[in-house]
Amino acid sequence: MTTVCDSTLVGDVVAGSAAGVRGMLWRLRPSEVRDVAVCASAEILRLEAIRVAAVDELALSPDEQVLCYRGVGRWLAANTMLQNAAGNKIAALGAALRVFPDITAQFEAGDLSLDHAAIIVAFCESPPKGMPDRALPSCMKTLLAAASGVEATTIKLRYAIAVLERIFESDDVPPGEDDDLNVLRISPTLNGRVAIKGDFDALTGEMLLSALSGLSMPKPAADGTPDQRSAAKRTADAFTELIRRYLDNAVTGVDGGQRPHVNVHITAKDLAEHRECATMRSETASDDGEFYGSAFDDDEPDVEDLDVGYMPWMGPLSVSLTRMLACDCMLSTVLMDGNGAPLDATPHKRLVTPEQRTALIARDKGCAFPNCDAVPAWCDAHHIKPWSVGGPTVMDNLTLLCRNHHRLIHSTSGFRGIWEIKMGNDHKPWFIPPAAIDPKQRRRRSTTRQGPVHRD
Repeated sequence: MTTVCDSTLVGDVVAGSAAGVRGMLWRLRPSEVRDVAVCASAEILRLEAIRVAAVDELALSPDEQVLCYRGVGRWLAANTMLQNAAGNKIAALGAALRVFPDITAQFEAGDLSLDHAAIIVAFCESPPKGMPDRALPSCMKTLLAAASGVEATTIKLRYAIAVLERIFESDDVPPGEDDDLNVLRISPTLNGRVAIKGDFDALTGEMLLSALSGLSMPKPAADGTPDQRSAAKRTADAFTELIRRYLDNAVTGVDGGQRPHVNVHITAKDLAEHRECATMRSETASDDGEFYGSAFDDDEPDVEDLDVGYMPWMGPLSVSLTRMLACDCMLSTVLMDGNGAPLDATPHKRLVTPEQRTALIARDKGCAFPNCDAVPAWCDAHHIKPWSVGGPTVMDNLTLLCRNHHRLIHSTSGFRGIWEIKMGNDHKPWFIPPAAIDPKQRRRRSTTRQGPVHRD
């Protein structure tokens, strides 16, 4: 991982004590403070790799002090400020990395976070049943690429895993969709309150987040004062309101009642395709298990030409569960071109139609600004060329932007024109940063919710 710790002052701050560091930072230029933050993050990755290796060495050769505990993870927690769960996670990762040198190399090079290393290891230890052993190195290479660099996100990595599970589809339920693992603990506390802790599958999480979204939005006071509640307080208030509305309406067990409003995006081809065809491999595998053809050209899975189900809040969803949901749902059609970009609707109105917004969500999946993870519910439809100067309301002139980035694009206080939005040949929005951020002004688009992006 490339760092920018060339400045002596930056190096001194990162290598020095945290005591009184604020008194040093205010003397630095903003660019140097940014370098401090980046260098400190790189140093954390380096130290995490060292800690994982040290803990694993103790697991292999424990001394009397470590043997006093039920595992090296608990020893680590007892002698640091970590909790048992975190200590056990570090110990488990260290043990797993012994048999995956490629993952170890990228993790120790500082180009892979601890959490992403754990996700990739979990996939490699329990790959889809339909995946042959010889495919594992290529799949691992794909996941390492998805988790590499500053643009790596957990959603992006999960998407790559979902696509690989799609290629080697089997009857196994992915852990993220296994509702048998769901738990919810509700317990009264000694001070008369109630503590809630739960863990749910992706579909249940999507329903819950969708139900809470509108109820948890900030609401200004009557005099226009901004909502002073924290995000956690707004969510708690929304949950209370959700329960109140449920009890007030008492709509339980009604046959033919409307399903929860869960939006799942998937191509018609993948929805209609018979689920067993992914395991037949008529084009990609021979009878002796040797692979050839499009799926493993150049020894890498072709993840760009396959699609999986996608939920706006929770991200990737297996095709199997998507097809199950499609058996009892309302289907909306969005016509797409060969690049996955929606075709146009009526351009003559200023406001985006519901059909166009549905198409925008299918294309952008949330805020299109690079590295933004805002979901569609938090986004506005933005005219790239303003309506006031003749910009039409067509898909090639629209993109989803969260409120923060929408304000940034429209701001008149020094930001106007710094970031430029252009529609690419793929009919998807690309963002050109100012020269101060990227001297070459290379175009980029959001990779938060999807696989690798090929740039010009």
